Parts: sequence; structure tokens; C-alpha cells
Amino acid sequence: MSFEPVIEFNNVWKKYSKQQVLNNSLRDELVSVITGRKCRDELADGEFWALRDISLSVKKGECVGLCGSNGAGKSTILKLISNVTYPTKGAISAQGRVAPLIELGAGMHPDLNGIENIYMNGTILGLTIRELKYKVEQIVDFSELHEFINVPVKKYSSGMFLRLAFSIAVHSPADIFLFDEVLAVGDEGFQSKCLQKIENIKSDNGTIFVVSHDTNALGRICDHIVRLEHGIVLTGEKIQ
Repeated sequence: MSFEPVIEFNNVWKKYSKQQVLNNSLRDELVSVITGRKCRDELADGEFWALRDISLSVKKGECVGLCGSNGAGKSTILKLISNVTYPTKGAISAQGRVAPLIELGAGMHPDLNGIENIYMNGTILGLTIRELKYKVEQIVDFSELHEFINVPVKKYSSGMFLRLAFSIAVHSPADIFLFDEVLAVGDEGFQSKCLQKIENIKSDNGTIFVVSHDTNALGRICDHIVRLEHGIVLTGEKIQ
């Protein structure tokens, strides 16, 4: 395991607005990204801090579990690592290719079947067509969706969808893997297979973030568990 950090959060704050329109908060974020200017510290009406003064350092080959109640800031951390959104204040560094499994359906087309989505999503995650032709059978086998692989994914259950998305992600050439509640869907046998695959990724020096309410499962695979509440780190536990 390398001692150099792959992911660093330095005093990161993230502000969101409850408004579903392009408001001052989003304009401030866009201005700060383009110009490098800091956003204002005070909160306007409808705004709230999703993350407050978060500092983390994660090395290659480490697995970090994020737990906490809904709205604690777990998914926001994953979105910041994958550049889905940007910090309001503070700095983030992520060294390497990222495979995010954050939002069910992201990177998938509902009208395409499973095989077609393997090629589309796999390409997005950095696999070449030649690599996909070699790996497509492995991906289908891992997902256990042989009977449904030629069915449009809009007809999949959430569990089937997650099986396919997870299978594509873990066969990608990423360095950093982000999994949001991947252990919450699927039967016990598939969950066990996911845990073993995560262990294999760790052995290959992949860096992993896992969001889950299942602290027992996190304890099995994680080197550290970070507990969040209202955007603040309550504890950071090293797993022995």
C-alpha cells in the first residue's frame, strides 16, 4: 500500500439551496469555479451547509466507509470526489480515474438493453471496445442477469439495475471506486459477492469509498469508517 494520499479533502465546505432554480447559491458556485473567488460565508434563505469543514486523507488501497443518517453528507462527499459538484470552500484532490456508482441510472440509457448499456457505460468509464468485447461475458456473469441481458433496462427492477451498474464499474480500469448504498439492494448471495469483489479491488491497490447504513458490512471491508451528522464528521474509526 502506498503512503501517498490519493484523495485529500482540506477544510471542505459545501453549500446547497432548497430552491430548485438557478439562484444566488448556484451562481456563486459557478463564479467561484470560473474565477477562483470565494463564495460568501453566510447562508441566504433556503440555503444550508451539506458539509462543514471536512478534512480527509485516503491512501491507495484503502477502503473508507461513510455512514450516518439521511442528509448527513455522505453522498455529497462522493459527488465532490467525482466532480459532479464542487466545494463552496476548501480544496479537494483526487489522483486517478474515478468509477462512480452514485445515482441509480447514471450513465445508462433506459431504452437500451443490458448488453448495449455495458458498452455505453463501460466506454464512459474508460474501457475500450476491444476491452469490452473481452470483458462483456465476465460482466454479465458477475451480474447474474443472463435471462434479462437483452431486455431494455427500463424494465429492470432497482436491484437488477444496481447489479448491472456495479458489475460494469468493478470491471473498469478505475483507480478510485465510489459506491453509494450498493450493499442495500440485492439478495444476500449477491451482497457477499460484492463484498468479495471490493476486497479484490483493495488487493489490487484500488481506493474505495462505500456509503452504507450496514455498519457490520462496512466493518468487514473498510480500513476506516467515517460517521457523519449534519455535514460534520463525528468520528473517524480505524478498523483493526
